[in-house]
Amino acid sequence: MIELVEKLYDGGRPSDAELAALIASEDEKASERLAELADKVRRKYYGDKVFLRGLIEISSYCRNDCLYCGIRRSNKSAERYRLTPEEILNCAENGYALGFRTFVMQGGEDAYFTDDVICGIISRLRKRFPDCAITLSLGERSRESYRRMKEAGADRYLLRHEAASRELYSRLHPAEMSLDNRKKCLFDLRGLGYQTGAGFMVGAPFQRVEDIVADIRFMEQLRPHMIGIGPFIPQHDTPFGGEKGGTLRLTLRILGILRLIFPKVLLPATTALGTISPEGRKLGLKTGCNVIMPNLSPADVREKYKLYDNKLITGGEAAEGLALLKKEISEAGYTAVEERGDCVS
Repeated sequence: MIELVEKLYDGGRPSDAELAALIASEDEKASERLAELADKVRRKYYGDKVFLRGLIEISSYCRNDCLYCGIRRSNKSAERYRLTPEEILNCAENGYALGFRTFVMQGGEDAYFTDDVICGIISRLRKRFPDCAITLSLGERSRESYRRMKEAGADRYLLRHEAASRELYSRLHPAEMSLDNRKKCLFDLRGLGYQTGAGFMVGAPFQRVEDIVADIRFMEQLRPHMIGIGPFIPQHDTPFGGEKGGTLRLTLRILGILRLIFPKVLLPATTALGTISPEGRKLGLKTGCNVIMPNLSPADVREKYKLYDNKLITGGEAAEGLALLKKEISEAGYTAVEERGDCVS
């Protein structure tokens, strides 16, 4: 397996069978070498920088009914909320004062946030914070909608494809949702000039090693600027509430593989990774990750955005919480920076 890791590092393209074998491998020495080389590659392009993104979770309403998600429309136990434009602007004001230079507006597919509403918010953010990057993660929309938001001032868009395998996608989503449309959205975003992010869950119900290979092959076609992956964590009010979650070990292995295949990509150490292990984010940074997204949402709504159980609340909304996060990053051997943190070309 170490030879295969070296092959990836040298820019070789492994076969599907080789990639599957590496993903499934229990070879500890190969895993150590993978982490070592992933870190070496990220340092080549990004040094020891860790980019902090201020996450603003704008709504827990969602029209979709994804089987794994705690804010799915059929979850009658979910506490719904929706931030006003003024509340969103206030979150960004607080974040800017703390040094954040990227804001990520994330939410369910909420009909309230029409193009007019969301473009109005984007325009106000762009005018108020001209030196900041504006990232959106608001699900599937029309190409025209994406175009309008880009013209209003949005820079980046995160839309996890969740599963590139048609069979797996259909087992994770209701019949009215389409993998073809999800992929079309991603290619529309790429074509419109967004810095585009895709990604998937690790250890999702019914997921096979071959499905993860399909995810990687799809992203080789898409060539995303950002890849967001994290372990599947069940949410007790969903159909998958009793399923096993994804593991730290497998998630780290895939992070390392992704860093070697996509050497310049922006790769977050996700909240889910920090949720399943106190050392999760630190280990993610040591395995090629270079982004962390602290939460700037108002404290009284943060508990309501329950995509999965026991979600880690990352404190970036106050100077004390941010200082602790920066200390954690420093202890891992990296430096949190006050920059937009664009993908290198």
